[in-house]
Amino acid sequence: MDFVYNAHIYTLDPDHPTASALAIENGRIVWVGNNDQVSQRNRPDGSTWDAGGQPIIPGLTDAHIHLENYALGLDKVDCETSTRDKCLGRVAERALSVPNGEWILGHGWNQNDWPEGFGSAADLDVVAPHNPVYLTAKSMHAGWANTAALRAAGITPQTPDTADGRIAHDENGEPSGILYEGAMRLLSNAIPVPTISQVVEAIRTVQPKLWQMGLTGLHDFDQARCFAALQILKAGGALRLRVVKGIPLEGLSYAVKLGLRTGFGDDFLRIGSIKAFADGALGPCTAAMFQPYEGELTNKGMLMLDAEELYEHGRLAVQNGLSMAVHAIGDRANHEVLNAFDQLRKYEAANGLPPLRHRIEHVQLIHPEDAPRLAELGIIASMQPIHTTSDMLMADRYWGARAALSYAWRTQLDHGAILAFGSDAPVESPNPFWGLHAAVTRRRQDGTPGTQGWHPAQRLTITEALHAYTAGPAYAAGMELSLGKLMPGFLADLLILDKDPFTCDPEDLYNIKPLATMVGGDWVWEA
Repeated sequence: MDFVYNAHIYTLDPDHPTASALAIENGRIVWVGNNDQVSQRNRPDGSTWDAGGQPIIPGLTDAHIHLENYALGLDKVDCETSTRDKCLGRVAERALSVPNGEWILGHGWNQNDWPEGFGSAADLDVVAPHNPVYLTAKSMHAGWANTAALRAAGITPQTPDTADGRIAHDENGEPSGILYEGAMRLLSNAIPVPTISQVVEAIRTVQPKLWQMGLTGLHDFDQARCFAALQILKAGGALRLRVVKGIPLEGLSYAVKLGLRTGFGDDFLRIGSIKAFADGALGPCTAAMFQPYEGELTNKGMLMLDAEELYEHGRLAVQNGLSMAVHAIGDRANHEVLNAFDQLRKYEAANGLPPLRHRIEHVQLIHPEDAPRLAELGIIASMQPIHTTSDMLMADRYWGARAALSYAWRTQLDHGAILAFGSDAPVESPNPFWGLHAAVTRRRQDGTPGTQGWHPAQRLTITEALHAYTAGPAYAAGMELSLGKLMPGFLADLLILDKDPFTCDPEDLYNIKPLATMVGGDWVWEA
């Protein structure tokens, strides 16, 4: 039996919220108590860890991440710049270091942050004339390609839009280089596919970075290749993050044929939900809306699946023990998804099926009449606080007065919905302390938009926000009896922190860093 003592432990167990010592055996917590009790329980074969009076909290889970994309993306050109010219400069710099003909990939641009607005294929042709270039937007719902990349993908003026996407054209009818939503697949399908071994190594390399941020668990929504890589890492004993693996909607029939069910697996790798997309995103104005975007008389975004289509997919899923996780950002998309889940709950009840833990991913803007429905239907609100501080100016610009109803965690919590917080990395940084800061202050790191934050009525307390990074994701994973708290019988995943999140200035939440990270009783990272 091993002991951690001389700590200020926040257990998140409401019956015993604080302690100063705990004991661990076989990867689980077996006792929580006080320093003066350690000597009574310590055995000669055990070890002790003096936490130096520092705060300890449960390990944090990112409830929405794209792990493969994030891991591989660390080698891409960083396109998150204040101007388009700076982004083009970074592409030009990369072009000097890669052979002619090799793909240049980047991520993170947001035309809303650029005075110059969207770029064009011609802009990229100038800075990288000998390479195909493809840069994904920060939202991951738009892409920017040069002429060589468009040619490699076979995209011409005659190429039709996809059913769920659009190819932008210039005044001459030529593809402009900007692709929206499903049309991005036309381009990405032309890019050389990473090998499984490359993905394995990328995830192996990124694990310590995530531990260092304070993450001990992830809910991943990348494709089958990522799942294969995670299985290889697990088989070799190298997977030391607890991963709940989502399955894309196009894999639903295969999952059914294989007999996979939500919850299948173990404490380190298990099957999660079937992931579907109801709409696009705020940045490219493709999120599905009841009313047009501000200043755009006809644009109401893109609805990719309506309630009936989602219900048909969901019925097949629940018949086979698979829960649903549906991306919905705009108010109309959330309305359609809630209508589908309403039908699905009735179907589960009528057929004697257990009510599965379905989720809506993002819930960024929801109509006031729909706001109580997640709690009423038992749907998990899987949200990303850091989107708020990134998106607030865009939300004001494109949604106008409707923005006051957006990113409404407090509203969902007050109605009784369970919150599960994440980052959507690589859309945002997976650093959970940045997310905690956003949830508690609704302010950017520089203090904008003011001392009260953006629409401050939606702020959370630090306790509420931490629950959304611990107990909330544990519940969504069906692991609420073993994960998300520090109490006997629970998995020994914990963080020793350099600052106390319960007593520090809320502005300092952004700067909190773990001093050590434990997963399953093992110290996987130490400062």
